[in-house]
Amino acid sequence: MLEDGDFVECFWHKTHKQTPTPSLVVFFHGLAGDYSSPYIQGNVKALSEAGFDTVVMHFRGCGTKPNTLPISYHSGKTDDPLAFVTHLRENTHYTKIYGVGFSLGANMLLKLLGESRKNSPFDKAVAISAPMQLDICADAINKGISRYYQYRLLKELKNSLDEKYEHFDMEKLLNYKRSDIAKIKTFWEFDEVYTAPIHGYASAQEYYTKCSSKQFLKDITTPTLIIHSKDDPFMTPEVIPNTKQISSSITLNITKKGGHVGFVEGSFFTPKYYLEEEIIGFFQA
Repeated sequence: MLEDGDFVECFWHKTHKQTPTPSLVVFFHGLAGDYSSPYIQGNVKALSEAGFDTVVMHFRGCGTKPNTLPISYHSGKTDDPLAFVTHLRENTHYTKIYGVGFSLGANMLLKLLGESRKNSPFDKAVAISAPMQLDICADAINKGISRYYQYRLLKELKNSLDEKYEHFDMEKLLNYKRSDIAKIKTFWEFDEVYTAPIHGYASAQEYYTKCSSKQFLKDITTPTLIIHSKDDPFMTPEVIPNTKQISSSITLNITKKGGHVGFVEGSFFTPKYYLEEEIIGFFQA
């Protein structure tokens, strides 16, 4: 339960390894994701086999039940994850707590680490395919083949927004008619109509500017691994930071291939899951 009376759902997986005090890895999923997302399932399995307990924190409204307030989650909403991990620190036996974020969850995680500085609740963190400059990414996903993924993701977001009109006076809150939801075609439009105003931003551009994680990287003191591919179809190489834009606590792992939260090597019959090895290696080092 959160301070404002709303809640987040969390899915736990305890390791079968006989370790006296296992470490905990907290996962933050991507846009419209959840515990069943393939990138979550694969890493939960691999980390469990390596001796880590894991928990997936669903952002508001991404679990099995709709959340109880008209607000939701977004790329820069760090208060819910911070409250959750702080609760874990105060109420569990784990001596080490690590964070892993994917896509939207990765941008959020990097922003949280930068905001927290030396008071970070994590011992180490990994950010994968983070849209570190949100406006650039919103433009990129509206071009070429990426528009198909934008369509699929927006369909889920628009359905969730439409459902909120059943429970709240969203037309008054947003000054936007329910019948117009179907007209939304881009993330820019969705964030202008819903994400920005419902969370206190004047516009989608202000939301993107204030919540892009790239500007927070220089303030991170937690050992952090950023994994990013130059061929990510949802963004351009322009979002990748250079060494002058990051703190000494950050390790950049930039690959030529990997796509968006992909990074699968090998053949179809003998795939090699690069992310799982990198994450486990970084936490065990």
